[in-house]
Amino acid sequence: MWHDRYSVRSTSASIPDLVLDMPKKQKFPYLVGSKWTAQQETWGWRHFQVVNRKNQGAWVFAEMVAACDPAVRFWMNAKLLKDRSQWQAGWKSLHEVEEG
Repeated sequence: MWHDRYSVRSTSASIPDLVLDMPKKQKFPYLVGSKWTAQQETWGWRHFQVVNRKNQGAWVFAEMVAACDPAVRFWMNAKLLKDRSQWQAGWKSLHEVEEG
Protein backbone atom coordinates (compact mmCIF):
# COMPACT_ATOMS: atom_id res chain seq x y z
CA MET A 1 0.00 0.00 0.00
CA TRP A 2 1.10 3.59 -0.52
CA HIS A 3 1.55 4.18 3.20
CA ASP A 4 4.06 1.33 3.43
CA ARG A 5 6.28 2.96 0.80
CA TYR A 6 5.90 6.66 1.66
CA SER A 7 6.31 8.10 5.10
CA VAL A 8 3.89 10.68 6.41
CA ARG A 9 5.38 13.43 8.56
CA SER A 10 2.33 13.93 10.75
CA THR A 11 -1.22 12.73 11.09
CA SER A 12 -2.38 15.92 9.37
CA ALA A 13 -0.03 15.54 6.40
CA SER A 14 -0.78 17.74 3.44
CA ILE A 15 -0.20 16.87 -0.21
CA PRO A 16 3.13 18.80 -0.33
CA ASP A 17 4.40 16.71 2.61
CA LEU A 18 3.58 13.51 0.75
CA VAL A 19 5.22 14.75 -2.47
CA LEU A 20 8.44 15.58 -0.62
CA ASP A 21 8.69 12.01 0.64
CA MET A 22 8.27 10.37 -2.77
CA PRO A 23 11.38 8.74 -4.26
CA LYS A 24 13.09 10.85 -6.91
CA LYS A 25 12.92 9.68 -10.51
CA GLN A 26 16.36 8.60 -11.72
CA LYS A 27 17.67 10.30 -14.86
CA PHE A 28 18.72 7.84 -17.59
CA PRO A 29 17.53 4.70 -15.74
CA TYR A 30 18.65 2.28 -18.49
CA LEU A 31 21.99 3.92 -19.27
CA VAL A 32 24.41 1.15 -18.23
CA GLY A 33 24.55 -1.56 -20.88
CA SER A 34 23.08 0.64 -23.61
CA LYS A 35 24.75 0.63 -27.03
CA TRP A 36 25.43 3.71 -29.16
CA THR A 37 26.73 4.65 -32.59
CA ALA A 38 28.72 7.85 -32.99
CA GLN A 39 27.81 9.88 -36.08
CA GLN A 40 31.53 10.66 -36.53
CA GLU A 41 34.50 8.43 -35.74
CA THR A 42 35.48 8.88 -32.12
CA TRP A 43 39.02 7.75 -31.28
CA GLY A 44 38.87 5.65 -34.43
CA TRP A 45 35.58 3.90 -33.64
CA ARG A 46 31.84 4.40 -34.01
CA HIS A 47 30.29 1.67 -31.82
CA PHE A 48 30.29 2.12 -28.05
CA GLN A 49 28.65 0.66 -24.98
CA VAL A 50 27.97 2.37 -21.65
CA VAL A 51 29.74 0.37 -18.94
CA ASN A 52 29.36 2.72 -15.97
CA ARG A 53 27.51 5.80 -14.81
CA LYS A 54 28.40 8.54 -12.36
CA ASN A 55 26.01 11.01 -10.76
CA GLN A 56 27.56 14.33 -9.77
CA GLY A 57 24.93 16.71 -8.50
CA ALA A 58 22.47 17.37 -11.31
CA TRP A 59 24.85 15.87 -13.89
CA VAL A 60 24.92 12.26 -15.08
CA PHE A 61 28.06 10.94 -16.78
CA ALA A 62 28.41 7.79 -18.88
CA GLU A 63 31.62 5.78 -19.27
CA MET A 64 31.79 4.75 -22.92
CA VAL A 65 33.87 1.81 -24.19
CA ALA A 66 34.54 1.08 -27.86
CA ALA A 67 32.91 -2.22 -28.84
CA CYS A 68 35.95 -3.41 -30.83
CA ASP A 69 38.69 -2.03 -28.56
CA PRO A 70 38.09 -2.11 -24.78
CA ALA A 71 41.21 0.03 -24.29
CA VAL A 72 39.31 2.98 -25.81
CA ARG A 73 37.17 4.40 -23.02
CA PHE A 74 36.08 7.84 -21.96
CA TRP A 75 33.55 9.64 -19.76
CA MET A 76 30.96 11.99 -21.25
CA ASN A 77 27.88 13.88 -20.15
CA ALA A 78 25.01 11.41 -20.71
CA LYS A 79 22.79 14.26 -21.90
CA LEU A 80 24.89 14.42 -25.10
CA LEU A 81 23.57 10.98 -26.07
CA LYS A 82 20.20 12.64 -26.76
CA ASP A 83 21.77 14.75 -29.53
CA ARG A 84 20.92 12.79 -32.70
CA SER A 85 23.45 14.80 -34.71
CA GLN A 86 26.19 13.16 -32.58
CA TRP A 87 24.78 9.80 -31.41
CA GLN A 88 22.23 7.16 -32.43
CA ALA A 89 20.86 4.56 -30.04
CA GLY A 90 21.97 1.01 -30.88
CA TRP A 91 24.74 -0.17 -33.17
CA LYS A 92 24.08 1.05 -36.70
CA SER A 93 25.85 0.11 -39.93
CA LEU A 94 27.83 2.78 -41.78
CA HIS A 95 25.08 2.75 -44.41
CA GLU A 96 22.43 3.47 -41.74
CA VAL A 97 24.55 6.27 -40.27
CA GLU A 98 25.00 7.92 -43.67
CA GLU A 99 21.26 7.73 -44.37
CA GLY A 100 20.71 9.63 -41.16
